Amino acid sequence: QVQLVESGGGLVQPGGSLRLSCVVSGLTLDYYHIGWFRQAPGKEREAVSCIGLSDGSTYYADSVKGRFTISRDNAKTTAYLQMNSLKPEDTAVYYCKAVRLGRNYWGQGTQVTVSS
Repeated sequence: QVQLVESGGGLVQPGGSLRLSCVVSGLTLDYYHIGWFRQAPGKEREAVSCIGLSDGSTYYADSVKGRFTISRDNAKTTAYLQMNSLKPEDTAVYYCKAVRLGRNYWGQGTQVTVSS
């Protein structure tokens, strides 16, 4: 059974940092692209960042470029999203997703709230 479990969310003040983790089990992470998505109340889910199989290619939404960093540790079957200089508009539920050849697996999400 494939499971993706996110953690690391919470309440942080504007300008603060959080590091999200996504622990994957039930599949060989080496073979999967990993993405982080977020969904704010009343809004559609959007892609935040993605990382390719070999950690050589990454994508960032314009809204997070220069502030967020995606990484992966295949040996630990874990993906990370380092979020710095957080803004109130980053408030959302953050999800990780594993993708390979049309197979998509989602985590349950972790809440990130940026507020003073």
